[in-house]
Amino acid sequence: MCAVLGELGADPDTLLAEVGLGPALFDGGSAPIPYAALGRLIALGTERTGCRHLGLLVGQRTALASLGLIGLLMRHSDTVGDALRALEEHLGMQNRGAVVGLGVAGGVAVLSYSPYEPGAEGAALHSERALATATNVLRVLCGADWAPLEVLLPRSAPHDTAPYGSFFRAPVRFDEEVAALVFPAGLLKQRIAGADPVIRRKVEERLRRLAAAQPPTRADELRRYLCTEVTRNRCKAEKTARLMLLNRRTLSRRLRAEGTSFKQLANETQFGLAQQLLADTSMSLGQVSAVLHFSEPAAFSHAFRRWSGMTPSAWRQANRQETTRDQHHEDPHPRGKGDIKCGGTFALGLVPS
Repeated sequence: MCAVLGELGADPDTLLAEVGLGPALFDGGSAPIPYAALGRLIALGTERTGCRHLGLLVGQRTALASLGLIGLLMRHSDTVGDALRALEEHLGMQNRGAVVGLGVAGGVAVLSYSPYEPGAEGAALHSERALATATNVLRVLCGADWAPLEVLLPRSAPHDTAPYGSFFRAPVRFDEEVAALVFPAGLLKQRIAGADPVIRRKVEERLRRLAAAQPPTRADELRRYLCTEVTRNRCKAEKTARLMLLNRRTLSRRLRAEGTSFKQLANETQFGLAQQLLADTSMSLGQVSAVLHFSEPAAFSHAFRRWSGMTPSAWRQANRQETTRDQHHEDPHPRGKGDIKCGGTFALGLVPS
């Protein structure tokens, strides 16, 4: 991260100080970097350097080893599918601000990345950074020539889209509702060359001990679940409690002990996704309303005004991240009848097999 900022003419130490981070965090230590602070750093770096694809640049410099124990487990998993499911299961230990989803439908696999931390800045930049990192990881596991079928990004297209096509070597779709890599499902069965089952078992045991020592709060578990559920249908407390193996009263009691409630977390999740799509994409209000499964745009506008005190249009105008040119940027890869359509119910809603 610091190297990329320096190459773009920014002073990394100054930016780190402004967001409250110390340079030592990026020296390869084991201390996790707060998700919100990293988002502020990427957003501030984008503003100071004028580089609209800063997240991509940071992600393509990130190696498998940077994932620590999770990266080591992936490297020694039996198959690519096992490796990605390990990432899906354990990412929350290092990244309590986003959720990874892996699923299969119709011979196609989707690896999605969804930020969920309330009020986190730079969500779109976080997402493209994560997809670039995931691409690097898959090129380690599958070979340097690996490329996805499609890349989906929840942001408007920047002026220059060439860096995305050059790195991913695949069609890149902007203004999507979710960040995801799309690839043939058969890849999940591919065996990983050089995987050592002894190392894998040792790393799994260490991760189990760490997870037991640092359990997430019930509210954080629920945020992660709601993040994947919110684009499929309106969140229902009874269904969520059942999936979390609790009855609703028990769930309500545990959330109340943590100072929150199901309704508060569900509204928070919907509001967060709405903010990200309004700020970072050119999706219409009707499209955003449909993603969040409101009955009509007017219902979405009413809810958004209750959450923010502003109409969605006014909030978008005040918080728009891209230039007017970006808002009306024509998709360089218009979707044809034979292309894969992936979003909402297909990408965010997928669960591990």
